[in-house]
Amino acid sequence: MATIKNNELLRQFETTTDNGLLTIEYAVQERKIFLTKLCAVENEAEENVDGFIKEVLEIAQEKKYKVVPTNTKIVSFFRKNKSFKDLLPPGIKI
Repeated sequence: MATIKNNELLRQFETTTDNGLLTIEYAVQERKIFLTKLCAVENEAEENVDGFIKEVLEIAQEKKYKVVPTNTKIVSFFRKNKSFKDLLPPGIKI
Protein backbone atom coordinates (compact mmCIF):
# COMPACT_ATOMS: atom_id res chain seq x y z
CA MET A 1 0.00 0.00 0.00
CA ALA A 2 1.12 3.54 -0.71
CA THR A 3 2.00 5.90 2.09
CA ILE A 4 -0.74 7.48 4.14
CA LYS A 5 -1.14 11.23 4.05
CA ASN A 6 -2.79 13.13 6.89
CA ASN A 7 -4.71 15.88 5.10
CA GLU A 8 -5.32 18.16 8.07
CA LEU A 9 -7.21 20.74 5.99
CA LEU A 10 -9.88 18.19 5.02
CA ARG A 11 -9.43 16.25 8.32
CA GLN A 12 -8.88 12.93 6.61
CA PHE A 13 -6.27 10.26 6.11
CA GLU A 14 -5.66 9.43 2.45
CA THR A 15 -3.92 6.77 0.43
CA THR A 16 -4.07 5.68 -3.19
CA THR A 17 -4.53 2.17 -4.50
CA ASP A 18 -4.74 0.79 -8.03
CA ASN A 19 -8.51 1.36 -7.88
CA GLY A 20 -8.44 4.94 -6.62
CA LEU A 21 -8.40 6.98 -3.43
CA LEU A 22 -9.14 5.60 0.04
CA THR A 23 -10.00 8.11 2.77
CA ILE A 24 -11.01 8.07 6.43
CA GLU A 25 -12.47 11.30 7.76
CA TYR A 26 -11.79 12.12 11.40
CA ALA A 27 -12.31 14.62 14.20
CA VAL A 28 -9.96 15.05 17.16
CA GLN A 29 -11.23 16.05 20.60
CA GLU A 30 -9.40 15.78 23.92
CA ARG A 31 -6.91 13.03 22.99
CA LYS A 32 -9.63 11.08 21.18
CA ILE A 33 -9.86 10.61 17.44
CA PHE A 34 -13.33 9.96 16.04
CA LEU A 35 -13.18 7.99 12.78
CA THR A 36 -16.38 9.20 11.15
CA LYS A 37 -16.38 8.20 7.48
CA LEU A 38 -14.64 5.68 5.25
CA CYS A 39 -14.68 6.31 1.50
CA ALA A 40 -13.57 3.65 -0.97
CA VAL A 41 -14.53 2.72 -4.51
CA GLU A 42 -17.03 -0.14 -4.78
CA ASN A 43 -14.60 -2.69 -6.21
CA GLU A 44 -11.78 -1.97 -3.71
CA ALA A 45 -10.23 -5.13 -2.32
CA GLU A 46 -11.18 -5.92 1.27
CA GLU A 47 -7.54 -6.47 2.25
CA ASN A 48 -6.62 -2.99 0.96
CA VAL A 49 -9.36 -1.38 3.06
CA ASP A 50 -8.43 -3.43 6.15
CA GLY A 51 -4.73 -2.62 5.66
CA PHE A 52 -5.55 1.08 5.40
CA ILE A 53 -7.65 1.00 8.60
CA LYS A 54 -4.85 -0.86 10.39
CA GLU A 55 -2.26 1.75 9.37
CA VAL A 56 -4.54 4.61 10.47
CA LEU A 57 -5.01 2.89 13.85
CA GLU A 58 -1.23 2.53 14.19
CA ILE A 59 -0.88 6.28 13.58
CA ALA A 60 -3.47 6.92 16.32
CA GLN A 61 -1.59 4.56 18.64
CA GLU A 62 1.70 6.42 18.02
CA LYS A 63 0.01 9.73 18.88
CA LYS A 64 -1.48 8.12 22.00
CA TYR A 65 -5.06 8.82 20.90
CA LYS A 66 -8.04 6.77 21.99
CA VAL A 67 -10.11 5.79 18.95
CA VAL A 68 -13.87 6.22 18.70
CA PRO A 69 -15.11 4.49 15.54
CA THR A 70 -18.47 5.79 14.30
CA ASN A 71 -18.33 4.23 10.83
CA THR A 72 -19.85 0.73 10.51
CA LYS A 73 -16.94 -0.66 8.45
CA ILE A 74 -14.42 0.52 11.04
CA VAL A 75 -16.54 -0.87 13.88
CA SER A 76 -16.63 -4.27 12.15
CA PHE A 77 -12.83 -4.05 11.70
CA PHE A 78 -12.51 -3.67 15.50
CA ARG A 79 -14.75 -6.72 15.99
CA LYS A 80 -12.55 -8.84 13.71
CA ASN A 81 -9.24 -7.54 15.08
CA LYS A 82 -9.30 -7.83 18.86
CA SER A 83 -5.67 -6.65 19.12
CA PHE A 84 -6.83 -3.04 18.60
CA LYS A 85 -9.45 -3.08 21.40
CA ASP A 86 -7.01 -1.33 23.76
CA LEU A 87 -7.34 1.79 21.56
CA LEU A 88 -10.98 2.18 22.54
CA PRO A 89 -11.71 4.64 25.35
CA PRO A 90 -13.07 3.28 28.65
CA GLY A 91 -16.78 2.52 28.48
CA ILE A 92 -16.94 1.85 24.74
CA LYS A 93 -17.74 -1.76 23.97
CA ILE A 94 -17.73 -3.15 20.44
